[in-house]
Amino acid sequence: MSLDKTYLDYPQRSYGPDHERFSWSMLADRAPIKWPEGKRVAVWINTSLQFYPLNQRGKPFKVPNGMTMPYPDLRHFTLRDYGNRVGIYRLLKAFERYGIRPTFAINSQLAQDTPYLLEQLKQFDAEFICHGWNMDHLHYGGQDEQEEAELVKRSVDTLNALIDTPVRGWLSPAKNQSWKTPDLLTANGIEYCCDWVNDDMPYRFDTGNGPLTMMPLSTELEDQFIIGQNLHSEDSWVEQVKDAFDFLLEESATQGGRMLALNMHPWMIGQPHRISSLEAVLEYIMGHDEVWQTKAGDILEAFNAQTDKGD
Repeated sequence: MSLDKTYLDYPQRSYGPDHERFSWSMLADRAPIKWPEGKRVAVWINTSLQFYPLNQRGKPFKVPNGMTMPYPDLRHFTLRDYGNRVGIYRLLKAFERYGIRPTFAINSQLAQDTPYLLEQLKQFDAEFICHGWNMDHLHYGGQDEQEEAELVKRSVDTLNALIDTPVRGWLSPAKNQSWKTPDLLTANGIEYCCDWVNDDMPYRFDTGNGPLTMMPLSTELEDQFIIGQNLHSEDSWVEQVKDAFDFLLEESATQGGRMLALNMHPWMIGQPHRISSLEAVLEYIMGHDEVWQTKAGDILEAFNAQTDKGD
């Protein structure tokens, strides 16, 4: 029995992705990017500052690293809180020691509820990315569009009211989106999003409200992914970050500028037995003259200046 000819008909069938959100291309085939002062690797150090509610809803799924035990799960709640009370200050000292210009992805509720923490973060030449409302308010397929629109607006407006410069970037809780999330982001003035990790460089992403730039924030190099999920040692995390940096540096010699995006969590890497691992990573990376270490927005601007707003 033969298939009906319409069985294989698919209106979005094309070379590359099956949607029109971005133009598909091989990284090696793109025009080389040049970073300021001839630097070869742009290094973006991102810190995710998060609030996990004790009475989480878990809708539509339990967020990674959230509560797992019956209520009240104080074991995990207090460990996450440790990052915002203790661990982050160890990270800040390391950033100061190695001259890091950090980027902070912060839940808007956390920024609102912890003014002392926010003021300490604002002492740095840093950029703030909106990390949604909190880690239990997820964006997901099938979510009521008006509910998500209100959630994005509340998150962005709250953070905008608390910091000195406009919020330009977005990182969804759990990096989870609905298909409408990018459209809602640009409707609220967001210029770049860190959720899609299908590249090593920024790229233009189309929405119903104008262009957005995807700034891939590597999951593969995250402390919680390597140490917490894959159960590798701290030494292994250091080795993997160094390997990634070395490879990108070598690649940049023939293919143009590259970007290393390193995301970390104070409740994990800010522990007393792990902070030396972060220091080892920073010392290694900052020991290379080819590095342009800066904020996510600076990388975005340099990229867009050479690609006509990401086209």
